[in-house]
Amino acid sequence: MIAPAPSRSPWQRLYAAAHRRREARWRARAEHLSVPVWSVGNLHWGGTGKTPLVAAIAAWLHQRGEAVAVLSRGYGRRRGGPLVVSDGSGPSLSPEASGDEPWLLAEQLRGVPVAVAARRADAARLLLSTLERPPTLFLLDDGFSHLRLARELDLLVLPADDPFGGGRLLPSGRLREPLASAARASALLVSGDGATPELAREVGAALRAHGFAGPAFASRIAPGRVRRVDGDGHGGEGERPTAPLFLVTAIAQPHRVRRAAEAAGLSVAGHLALRDHHSYPAATLHAIVRAATAAGAAGVLTTAKDRVKLAGRLPLPLWELPVAAVPEPAFWEWLGARRPGRSPAEDAR
Repeated sequence: MIAPAPSRSPWQRLYAAAHRRREARWRARAEHLSVPVWSVGNLHWGGTGKTPLVAAIAAWLHQRGEAVAVLSRGYGRRRGGPLVVSDGSGPSLSPEASGDEPWLLAEQLRGVPVAVAARRADAARLLLSTLERPPTLFLLDDGFSHLRLARELDLLVLPADDPFGGGRLLPSGRLREPLASAARASALLVSGDGATPELAREVGAALRAHGFAGPAFASRIAPGRVRRVDGDGHGGEGERPTAPLFLVTAIAQPHRVRRAAEAAGLSVAGHLALRDHHSYPAATLHAIVRAATAAGAAGVLTTAKDRVKLAGRLPLPLWELPVAAVPEPAFWEWLGARRPGRSPAEDAR
């Protein structure tokens, strides 16, 4: 049985107590919307695969006729205030104005509106007042710690290769909330290329001691088919690179992308790993070209999130390795039973 290592640090206990007070304060004052809210988020600093999971859940709901809309903070965006990134027809703002992850969700989720605001309730009210077909369900991206907004369902995502974040909060650990916060999760999903139902059950069982009482599911992160990206950001999947590519990433867990690229049979000549949400100014573009040329690469390989900011800006061919969240079937059955006004039998059809 796997289990998180206990922490006896006085600082860790003090930090955890501060989190408990914050949680109690905001849960008592949380705003309730007129339609249900579901949240997807994590306890860790850095990537856990939550945004691909948001995309998968939103697409699943949309396919079943739910008027779902995504609410995001829009980390790193250059404009303040609540903004509609997409009314469902695709991005209407630049990645700089909306944030790279909301822009990518807006591009991927046709038929699903996306809005951003520091206070997610402001983004929800904007959509409710402007859309011809008001949302019947809101889905929060990275919403587990956003306690200002009440929700009916809280999905906690943990990485398969580091589910407990060392069991410690910053500065000595990788958690932004204590493991006891898992107690407010409706369910947890263990995410990554190594996620299995067996591992998910073990992680869920280990967190019982911290108050978690829900089910645990596996959600694999599966690479898609590599595709050549044109200057306008579009491209096709028919062409496959045969020469080595230079990998460029600005995400929280870059080693996972390199592992996925090599597992997909791609030859990686080198890797430039930048800070998460890097904005790619001109100096970085020049550095990429120099490094790729020195490595003998025939082009640049990147993630979907980075492609948003690199397309049309490099003199080298650009390739994208997309990824998708693939939750186990039991998760969809469990989630279908919780759709507002729906029955599991409807979702089985």
